[in-house]
Amino acid sequence: MSPPTSGRSSQNILSDPDDEGPRLPLNQFYPYIRCGLCCGFLIDATTITECLHTFCKSCIVKHFFYSNRCPTCSIVVHQTQPLYNVRPDRQLQDIVYKMIPFLEELEREQMCKFYKQRGLEVPKAVLFPLPAPPVVKKQKKTTDPLNNQPLFTIPPELDVSLLLEFVGAEAGIRFKPLERRYVRVSGEATIRHVELFIRRKMELGPSCQVDVICGEHLLEQFQSLKDVQTSVGEEALQDGLLVLHFGLVQVSQS
Repeated sequence: MSPPTSGRSSQNILSDPDDEGPRLPLNQFYPYIRCGLCCGFLIDATTITECLHTFCKSCIVKHFFYSNRCPTCSIVVHQTQPLYNVRPDRQLQDIVYKMIPFLEELEREQMCKFYKQRGLEVPKAVLFPLPAPPVVKKQKKTTDPLNNQPLFTIPPELDVSLLLEFVGAEAGIRFKPLERRYVRVSGEATIRHVELFIRRKMELGPSCQVDVICGEHLLEQFQSLKDVQTSVGEEALQDGLLVLHFGLVQVSQS
């Protein structure tokens, strides 16, 4: 739920009362504190883990009803369940509330009004902000402040764990090292999805071909990971992980 305030604060000045330095107009920070979908200030700031673009929670949830791509950069967030790859950004939300002092109170009033108009009990989390957890304690799950229920759990669809082993590249190919070798994905994902993941993470150019191998088999792009695991058998597994080797080949430009 985004506040109807995006046009009211464009002339506000952000400054430290004790700082004699230059004062900055608030609108210079708009690219960082406004949602790209509703254009209002961020409410329940939620970040896509794959590309780190941030939106209001309600805005990105609605967007994922009809698309699995990031609204800003258009990468595929997740093949079937994009909400599994988003996380609340509490630190950014705190910054937004500090920069826009009236925003938190206004949002709380709007939420209370929403529940009362529908004859619903106003959640306590709306009336009283939750205290910050002690530093010595670890939160194992992210919870929704409205109902104290886990927002994100590992879905049963993510039933294949991959180990991506880089075997080398032809001379002249420029690439970034693959930092994320362990990936958990849907068994319905194809080798083409794996290739796209490798391309994006290693920042490969269009003239570079990615060959994916399992065991002694060169895999086709249309093959699903479940099919690969079934056809190759136990030799494809290592400690429960489906091991895929891949290499980079230069495609001749003719």
